[in-house]
Amino acid sequence: MGLNSKIEHFLKNYSRNITFKLKIIKVESFSYFSGTELSMKPSYFIFIFLMNILCFGQLKILPKGFVYVDEVIPDIIVDLRYTGTNNFLGSPVTGYKGSRAILTEPAAKALGKVQEDLKNSGYCIKIFDAYRPQRAVDHFIKWSRDKADTLMKRDFYPKLPKDQLFRLGYIATKSGHSRGSTVDLSLVEAESGEPVDMGGSYDFFGEISHHSSTQVSEKQKENRELLRKTMRKYGFFSYSQEWWHYTFRPEMFPNTYFDFVVE
Repeated sequence: MGLNSKIEHFLKNYSRNITFKLKIIKVESFSYFSGTELSMKPSYFIFIFLMNILCFGQLKILPKGFVYVDEVIPDIIVDLRYTGTNNFLGSPVTGYKGSRAILTEPAAKALGKVQEDLKNSGYCIKIFDAYRPQRAVDHFIKWSRDKADTLMKRDFYPKLPKDQLFRLGYIATKSGHSRGSTVDLSLVEAESGEPVDMGGSYDFFGEISHHSSTQVSEKQKENRELLRKTMRKYGFFSYSQEWWHYTFRPEMFPNTYFDFVVE
């Protein structure tokens, strides 16, 4: 929806005096209201709406049920790999235009409990990916068909032909990430922010990434198990082939694959 369309939608739906509960209006890190009940004339509401756009750029409106994770977990560390080049494609992925992680609200709230629990052990969460638009998955499919593009093979899939990554379950034509309740993450030291040794890098396609891998040390197994047990405690289920991949259940949208842009 373009900016003009958003304003038209706004005017159409708020054309008379209204009373509403404003949970939070947040642009970047500046909060205007929180937990406040407001009653105002349309002209005042429109003025605030337009001032937000003029001062801070176009408002970012998520579909109902989705939230920015940093609004639920303010101290979350996020490194969305598909916004840059440090990923198995070696280039930014279609549909990623911003660096803020998005999840369904129940998944984000549960992840907040994981964060607080892990702090008791001296750790915090670092997110590599969360909600993923379907257009990004389509980009993966297109990439897999280009046999000449092996730019990142040495770093991410040195022992596998790229045309087998779908068959082996490392990439899917329909990803749980697009349903909004799946997250890729790791652990970092709470005080220093230094990454915890998980025995393998994120998005590495190979046996060492499996939970059952025999290629990792006992300490690395312990680190993976700490993450797995803590995530499971709050409703997140692991994926056997990727130590970083978790899905919150019950999913809010178990049968819907979204395609809105991450921005």
